[in-house]
Amino acid sequence: MIKKIMSSIVLCVYAAVAPAQTTAISLDAAVRTGKLKNGFTYYIRHNQTPKNRAQFYLVNKVGSILENDDQLGLAHFVEHMTFNGSRNFPKNTMMNYLQSAGVRFGADVNAYTGYDETVYQLPLPTDNEELMSKGLQIVHDWAQSATLDPAELDKERGVILEEKRLGKGATDRLQQQYYPLLFNHSRYAARNPIGTDAILKNFKPATIKQFYHDWYRPDLQALIIVGDIDAVAVEQKVKALFADLKNPVTERKRIVYTIPLTGQNQFIALTDKEVNSTIAEVVIKHQAPVIAAAADYKGLLIRQLFNSMLASRFAELSRRPNPAYLSANAGIKDFLGGLDTYRATVVAKPGELKKGFIAMWYEIERLKALGFNEDELERAKQNLKEQFGNVYRERDKNPSENYVQEYLSHFLKREAAPGIAGEYKLMNTYLPLIKLSDFGGLMNVYLKDNNRDIIITAPADAQKDLPAKEEVDKWIAEAKGISMQRFTTQTSTASLLGAQPVPGKVISEEKDNKEGLTTLILSNGVKVIIKPTAFKNNQIIFRGFSQGGTSLYDDRDYPSAANAASIMAAAGVGNLNANELDRFVADKELEVRPYISERFQGVTGGSSVKDFEVAMSLVYAYLTQPQKDSSLYKTMMDRSRARYYNRANDPGSVYNDTVSAVLGNNNIRRTGPSIKKLDMVNLDRAYQIYKERFANAGSMTFVFTGSIDIATVKPILAKYLGSLPRTQITDEAKDLDIPIPAGEIFKTVYKGKEVKASVLLVYSGKYNYDQRNNILFDALRETLNIRLLETLREEESGVYSPRVELTTAKYPSPTFTLTVQFGCAPANVDKLIATVKTEVAALANNGPSQQNISKWQAEWIRQRELDLNENPWWLNYLVDKLQSGDKPEEYTNDQAFVNAASPAELKDMARKYLQNGNFIKLVLLPEQE
Repeated sequence: MIKKIMSSIVLCVYAAVAPAQTTAISLDAAVRTGKLKNGFTYYIRHNQTPKNRAQFYLVNKVGSILENDDQLGLAHFVEHMTFNGSRNFPKNTMMNYLQSAGVRFGADVNAYTGYDETVYQLPLPTDNEELMSKGLQIVHDWAQSATLDPAELDKERGVILEEKRLGKGATDRLQQQYYPLLFNHSRYAARNPIGTDAILKNFKPATIKQFYHDWYRPDLQALIIVGDIDAVAVEQKVKALFADLKNPVTERKRIVYTIPLTGQNQFIALTDKEVNSTIAEVVIKHQAPVIAAAADYKGLLIRQLFNSMLASRFAELSRRPNPAYLSANAGIKDFLGGLDTYRATVVAKPGELKKGFIAMWYEIERLKALGFNEDELERAKQNLKEQFGNVYRERDKNPSENYVQEYLSHFLKREAAPGIAGEYKLMNTYLPLIKLSDFGGLMNVYLKDNNRDIIITAPADAQKDLPAKEEVDKWIAEAKGISMQRFTTQTSTASLLGAQPVPGKVISEEKDNKEGLTTLILSNGVKVIIKPTAFKNNQIIFRGFSQGGTSLYDDRDYPSAANAASIMAAAGVGNLNANELDRFVADKELEVRPYISERFQGVTGGSSVKDFEVAMSLVYAYLTQPQKDSSLYKTMMDRSRARYYNRANDPGSVYNDTVSAVLGNNNIRRTGPSIKKLDMVNLDRAYQIYKERFANAGSMTFVFTGSIDIATVKPILAKYLGSLPRTQITDEAKDLDIPIPAGEIFKTVYKGKEVKASVLLVYSGKYNYDQRNNILFDALRETLNIRLLETLREEESGVYSPRVELTTAKYPSPTFTLTVQFGCAPANVDKLIATVKTEVAALANNGPSQQNISKWQAEWIRQRELDLNENPWWLNYLVDKLQSGDKPEEYTNDQAFVNAASPAELKDMARKYLQNGNFIKLVLLPEQE
């Protein structure tokens, strides 16, 4: 897997104490760390979230930047080959072993290659001592014992070329043109981790073996193990096992490559006929700071606050009437080669690049001239403090993966990582000391007029309107010349609700001690189901729903109904408009969103324990006091129209719209987004529909799970949910009768110029819906997925990652949809589809092998162990059962169904459902000459 670059900056630094400003921040005392004589580094930490699990990471300071000119792409190729045969796990026995132990390929065991590092991930259950020992051996083999068998190398060439093919398209073509500029023509510009076709097809085995021999060595490697383990015992095993790793006798120097700062400003403007929007990016490059001492930590907080205030400012500007652009954002972001950046991006309205760019750049100049205001800073501080506080309150439930990422950065970048409690102390020490004046110095460093790149990308039909560098320089000068008005935020002293609701009552309470559920019936008919858990210390999540949804409205009203919830949610609620609401929740840990789907309407969200009552007051406000903002509505619609204006340029969008139309019989409710549909949306009708959908709370059910004290929340629920309005009208969702078409349908879309194809195969039909069948069908899905990985990928080298997905539904009528999806070379489409059909026929004729059923069983059981300790799983499970009219305790029978799955049962299911005559083949091919 290739790691994407230039993601948003992630700076989480933890410290055990609040040291003097020049004191180095030491590593968390809870992690056992050391370096063996051969230079191999390890980090080992006990952590019980999740229980009976551990994360194993092998981190290598080895990436594509180290490749010789004849090795382009081989750092990534090595990553693949470590799974395809090693000293102790020849050929594909490693993955067979892991799958049999319940570890999923891709979802669990995985790896990525970047410019500067290659990282392997292996999550394992810790209640199996043999598996833990084998896991250590697997990591040891990754480190230095890959066989790199020539026959396996040749098989893997096709897989990697297919992975490379998936990335081809307009974005890749444009990046190939502007990366040299962005990377200042440094070595990074010529070391894309995916490599080149010529080398991937033709390199000799000796060339990749040389790369592995030179760079996979203990002085460039670290093992990170975090989880429910005996850290002392694991440390002794690591010391004993990894001591035999050897550095090369003639050791190549590991050069730390950088991107030089030239002081020059650069410009490039590009078009591509498959691009659907005009985007201008301004990238100001800067030497990245090192986070090592307490003094650095204050600077880190200043940068985090800067990003937060800037994001809030652009969000508020986007909600003002008739913004000059579709969207804009800016902030300090991570980069490569020892640099970070100030990066500002504007997505222009069609034909209005100049207007949008000047509006975005004006904000940069206004910021430099006038800075932020006290209100902005105070809100950002409160928001950051709340985020830190929530992490601190959950410190004993911090997932192991979070610790892994800290130690990974410590090893690769020497970023400090000393512990959650310490960071909380540092935050409380330094946050109050930060003043508005601190941001002037930050902007002097980052918002300079040199080391600045401007990159413009646009659709081909905008070529004639693209500016030259000199013209953009004039735009910048024009923005500087605009009279600077201090940024003002709308403030309001109004409360969320004009008047407090008259509380209802809890009229009945029933406990199910076996399932840990409490059911409350409120005086207005609202049903509340609560499952208290201890999975998190400070998390409550919920969903409320009732039947009806968009199914109750005719096709003419469908666009208004489908957009009603998003329109109302964007406008503000109660006494607060959108900007006032944003400030209202700035220092709170909560989220509340109304929704209207096809068969249900409701509200979903979550909060901290402290903010639960505020969240419930927002639920009450959204369901009873929505706002109608015509100005914001117009902005939303104009923005959406502009986004759809060039939608037909993008091959993926055209293909996806075709898929939706075919599977939905061209019904307006199934086809893709369009300007025509937007033109059917009416604000007044959307508002009316929204009010109608939430008029009768008596038919609503709310499900809550998390760190809930029932006695504490009952009066809150009675006040805000028990006071919701009730009518005598109870709606039921309608059957719209829009099934996937029966029979055989073949459709090919010709769009795009890259030599690549996308394939979607659809099996569908009527279905005998029950929990046992659902589980057996999942077994059928996964065993087919395993076989397609073996055939399409490993045997035929024709795809990178085939995907088999299953959807079953009880309402409006019991149906199933099983899809097979993959990308490949156009020349291989028919052959690979034939392979899929052969595998499906084999399932119907013979059933899956017992070995593949056993792999699925192990994966299912291990995943369910994790699911049962996650609040989101319980929320989704309970809501699904309630909406389907099934019993919440059904899950207790699931493992018995899993254990009883047999080849004969799955054969019968495959014959019944996958050989019913319904088969749809949808293919995207490049445009024909």
